[in-house]
Amino acid sequence: MGLKDKASKIDFASLMPSTAPNPDVARPKTAPGAMMALANDQRSELLRENDLLREQAARAGELEGRLNDAVEELHTWDGAKATRLLDPRAIKRSDFANRHESSFRSAAFEDLKREIKEAGGNIQPIKVRAIASPGDGPKYEIVFGHRRHEACLQLDLQVLVFVDNLDDRALFEEMERENRERADLSAWEQGVMYARALDRGLYPSLRQMAAAIGVDPTNLSKALVLARLPATVLKAFESPLDLQFRWSTAFKAVVESDAAGLEERAAEIAADRGALSPKEIFARLTSPQVAAMRAPSHPSIQVFEKAGTTIATMKVDGEARPSIRIHVALSAARQLELARLLKQFVAAEER
Repeated sequence: MGLKDKASKIDFASLMPSTAPNPDVARPKTAPGAMMALANDQRSELLRENDLLREQAARAGELEGRLNDAVEELHTWDGAKATRLLDPRAIKRSDFANRHESSFRSAAFEDLKREIKEAGGNIQPIKVRAIASPGDGPKYEIVFGHRRHEACLQLDLQVLVFVDNLDDRALFEEMERENRERADLSAWEQGVMYARALDRGLYPSLRQMAAAIGVDPTNLSKALVLARLPATVLKAFESPLDLQFRWSTAFKAVVESDAAGLEERAAEIAADRGALSPKEIFARLTSPQVAAMRAPSHPSIQVFEKAGTTIATMKVDGEARPSIRIHVALSAARQLELARLLKQFVAAEER
């Protein structure tokens, strides 16, 4: 059977799409023509599918590029915390708060408050943590930013914060680090912060706390001496913020040797401070005149300093017997020189 005969037996109608015929298109009149038309239709469909796949592939490539850009952008925010605005009344001072109330009456605080007022709020956010069982009270506790919080509270502005989940030790370390970097805490305020951390058992010892926060143990100890002064001594000053690091050695000595006399003198000064400067108050507290001494013109404690550093102290007891302590390391040559001076003093005393 020839090709023409075979073609005549094929039902080409069953192979054609079931769509309604378009009267505007001429239908093929022969079987070969019908086959060619079918082939052309199938080729056109394949071309359309190919074009669609190419379009979808191009869109997929574009979407993949945009996704990669978004992922890269997200990586730049790794570790970032979102800020939010809170009512300052919903936030309380930290249990480790080291800001004395007088720091909110200073010229520096008024400058900060004016800047926040002009900006419509604190541009630099404070850090807070959620309180586990707040009840009806504040819902958050300050980690750092007590002055910014107080300024917003006084101005009745919402405070910009970011919330973090911290335990007591982490809270203390972040507060201490942030305040130390800002370098605006007084010696007494730093001491109060350290004392509370030790009293709360965050660290087993002063040295371990110093190592954890990266502070020199000697400076930390000096701050603690000031923070643990009796309340009567603090009241002798207009503000405990007047206390200075370099006074700690003398205060420690007089607390150990004449605690009752120190508090008595402090009460007298607090009752009538007059125009005494902080330095004059310090001198009166730590250098009392002792009537029972054979040399009444000599102070019971003398501090010898150089460039703000205590080099030596001399303490005189009730029997007028002095004891001298050197607070710095001496080279062998300096030790010999000191021994020579003592020999000269002894020789002069014997005459």
